Amino acid sequence: MTEAGSASGAGTIPPGLGMDADNLHRLGQTPVFDPVRVEEVINRYRGKRWVLIPLLQEIQEVCGYIPPALIPRIAEAVGMFPVQVQGVISFYSQLHTEPRGKKVVTVCRGTACHVRGGRSILKVVKEHLGIEEGETTPDLEYTLETVACIGVCALAPNMMVGRTTYGSLNPSKVARILGRPKAASGGD
Repeated sequence: MTEAGSASGAGTIPPGLGMDADNLHRLGQTPVFDPVRVEEVINRYRGKRWVLIPLLQEIQEVCGYIPPALIPRIAEAVGMFPVQVQGVISFYSQLHTEPRGKKVVTVCRGTACHVRGGRSILKVVKEHLGIEEGETTPDLEYTLETVACIGVCALAPNMMVGRTTYGSLNPSKVARILGRPKAASGGD
């Protein structure tokens, strides 16, 4: 592991702060964040119980997720028990305790999308990215999610990549949007 506070100011997760070895191995790398910046964030919110959600959001912004090993430190800073902090994290779907891809692909499973071929769109996205729903590619480029409805039923079937919505999808359009398939991109 790289020492925290390297020349770039970023380091890998110091022992005791990060995910367990199995998760890191599954992802194929160690997520990087600036531990000094994490401490600054925690200290800025210290002693203010009502700021838990903004604190968690900022930790996630700095780290890309909320490292589970930080939960006891966050809890101590705001005067809560770790289980209370974990309860808040698990309640809000926008808070995550595992690294996520730079690009989140969200495929709609709503009724309009379903009747217009949404299931085949999801299948193509899974094959293209080489991951299942709720998973992240090993290079941390993509995370795949599904939702009950994106809210643009007139464009069914549809999906989002980040904040951009793509509608009237078919397999070739999905391929153009996502670029080269993950399975084919290795070894070049």
